[in-house]
Amino acid sequence: MGGVNRRIWTLIVALVPILIFGVLATTVTVPYVALGPGPTFNTLGEVDGKQVVDIKGTELHPVTGHLNMTTVSQMDGMTLGQALIFWASGQDQLIPRDLVYPPDKSKQEVDDANTKDFRQSEDSAEYAALDYLKYPMAVTVQQVDDKGPSKGKLQAGDAIDGVNNKPIANLDQFQDALKNTKPGDAIVIDYRRKNAPAGTVDITLGSHPGRTQGFLGVSVLDAPWAPFTVDFNLANVGGPSAGLMFSLAVVDKLTTGDLNGSKFVAGTGTIRGDGKVGSIGGITHKIVAAKDAGATVFLVPTDNCDEAKTADEKGIELLKVDTLSQAIDSLRTLSAGGEPPRC
Repeated sequence: MGGVNRRIWTLIVALVPILIFGVLATTVTVPYVALGPGPTFNTLGEVDGKQVVDIKGTELHPVTGHLNMTTVSQMDGMTLGQALIFWASGQDQLIPRDLVYPPDKSKQEVDDANTKDFRQSEDSAEYAALDYLKYPMAVTVQQVDDKGPSKGKLQAGDAIDGVNNKPIANLDQFQDALKNTKPGDAIVIDYRRKNAPAGTVDITLGSHPGRTQGFLGVSVLDAPWAPFTVDFNLANVGGPSAGLMFSLAVVDKLTTGDLNGSKFVAGTGTIRGDGKVGSIGGITHKIVAAKDAGATVFLVPTDNCDEAKTADEKGIELLKVDTLSQAIDSLRTLSAGGEPPRC
């Protein structure tokens, strides 16, 4: 009997660490975030019944095939067991949580900042495409203050053509027209509105803390302006790195021929209003996601090329891009059988 008891006791002693590890693996969270290949979205297609890139108010040209934006999946609040599973997969990357969610900011603050960046990237994507297509510049309303004097009178996207019957051609002239005003002054704004008639509106300027000049309550910038609307129907997916692919979709829909040249094209990259393409994070994960979706061509920001070549790139061509114009030229060159710049 003593031998049997010893065997049972030995078994119990051996199982205790396993049971403890099992409890820890399912209950203890780790200060890491898992990054991996995320979903891809065809910017020429639909999501939830809506066009990803929805242009209204002008003639559109038929588009086919794929210009896919790519994303990185992200999992926070992992247990020890989940982290080990992601690590063992070989496809996911564990990074310290503080790199994604700085300790001096709440998760909500980080998410709100990312949403703001995403919205700004949509504007930049539209401006870059319109600039490439040679639409003329105008003083463009970017945002209207919810509590300012222009609320209900001007809209985001309006082009301001005149102040007090004086033509306005650029931001400097607009600022000069307002610099000698004071709160309570009434001014007249001539504007053009997308998919609507041009108009004139009277606005009584308000006040703003720390300034003596009259407050109009709009943010404006010099930007290429078109009389039609461009909407991007994705929530905060992909962050600002979706900019390049959004711009390509706008250009593709407004010009003849398919930019993808019958190939399955995917890519990534931030974009400025002047068409400059910027680097992004998670390039290797995005290449894997693109390959899994069926892509054979991937557009890579030039500054990401070295890292991109560390991915499993077999079966997918990596084209390096510095600008929207270069990306379009490279796709057309590839379609014609030429040799575009590669990573």
